[in-house]
Amino acid sequence: MPLLSVPKEVAVGTAMLGVAFATGMLAGKLYPSLVFGSPSGMIRKNNPLRQYILDHSLREHPILKKLRLLTADHPLGIMMVSCEQAQLMANLVKLIKAKKVIEIGVFTGYNALNMALVLPDNGRVIACDINEDYAKIGKPLWKEAGVEHKIDLRIKPAIQTLDELVANGEAETFDFAFIDADKESYNEYYEKCLRLIKKGGIIAIDNVFWNGKVLKPRKNDLAAQSIHRLNEKLLRDARVNISMLPVGDGVTLAFKL
Repeated sequence: MPLLSVPKEVAVGTAMLGVAFATGMLAGKLYPSLVFGSPSGMIRKNNPLRQYILDHSLREHPILKKLRLLTADHPLGIMMVSCEQAQLMANLVKLIKAKKVIEIGVFTGYNALNMALVLPDNGRVIACDINEDYAKIGKPLWKEAGVEHKIDLRIKPAIQTLDELVANGEAETFDFAFIDADKESYNEYYEKCLRLIKKGGIIAIDNVFWNGKVLKPRKNDLAAQSIHRLNEKLLRDARVNISMLPVGDGVTLAFKL
């Protein structure tokens, strides 16, 4: 499909992301020890440049910050999406004027809250997870932020929830999807989200670097193998335009054509 047939907001957003990615790659070539400090190409969390990025770009709602700090104290806090990546997701949701969002993998609900904050009052996030204990950390803060009514938490296998949405006639009615759950199921999540997302919508796929393990996936590393296969598939998928960004542990944005 020609670029001009894509909604203006998506075309502009894709171009901006392409420029940002090219700039990041150039910076990496000029200052590899500063920017690409790990095998995956990520900026390490203890890298001064990452702190500079946060100091000069992060605009975090006070309740978001409260939830981030609560999550950081959790034994599995490393599972939380990085705050700068969550902010990018929220900006994309706002850019395309999204009203219906899917999140696969909620954990404590930091990213769900982040997106709910920018959705209109009648917007909703279908938040899919299999563990309600983690979400209980964030739910009181969803309420405190006044967006609890926008987050529809569904505690069951995400595949089941996605199938139910299709069965209920909601195919091609969602604007945005964020995939960050069990990696072995990534391809199935992607295919089902592609059915649910409307043309011009965006699917964001997290952890596409898998800490650099996608470079040489080991035979016994099913997660790395699954992500690598999906990365190769996305490169050739004519149903979408893509941008793979070195943000967090890598995120690919797939723009449905």
